[in-house]
Amino acid sequence: MSYNVNESRLTTDELMNVLLEERNLTGFLRSNNTEIGLPSFREYLEKLRQAKGESAEKIVLRGNIEKSYGHQIFRGVRKPSRDTVIKLAFGFEMDVEDAQKMLRTAGMSMLYPRVLRDAVVIYSLHNHISVIDTEIILQQLDLPLLSRDGSL
Repeated sequence: MSYNVNESRLTTDELMNVLLEERNLTGFLRSNNTEIGLPSFREYLEKLRQAKGESAEKIVLRGNIEKSYGHQIFRGVRKPSRDTVIKLAFGFEMDVEDAQKMLRTAGMSMLYPRVLRDAVVIYSLHNHISVIDTEIILQQLDLPLLSRDGSL
């Protein structure tokens, strides 16, 4: 399932093309002020949650995130680590593309297939492997777990 939470009229690629073709930065900024910027991560999560039609609790549970910590993230009280954002992607049952968008929106580095641990996560997301089973694979490969940050 792809999540469309972008209310902009232009895609990012289209906006990039407009920017690169523009000769006047001030004119570009004035003409495209509603296109620039990202929602807060809390707003982004809420739109995703609404699009999925599920409670935050169910998403947090499926992502194997400690309940109170997960709810603090959804309320915008806590800023998640990169690993927790990845676990949220599992909680939302995202594909790789949507997980990358989530990481980008959270201001985190995207998954990179040349990094072994990231490759495992990419493979797991693509093949709809649960976060728990992904943790088992990471452990078998003697790689850091997603839960190392204190969230279950």
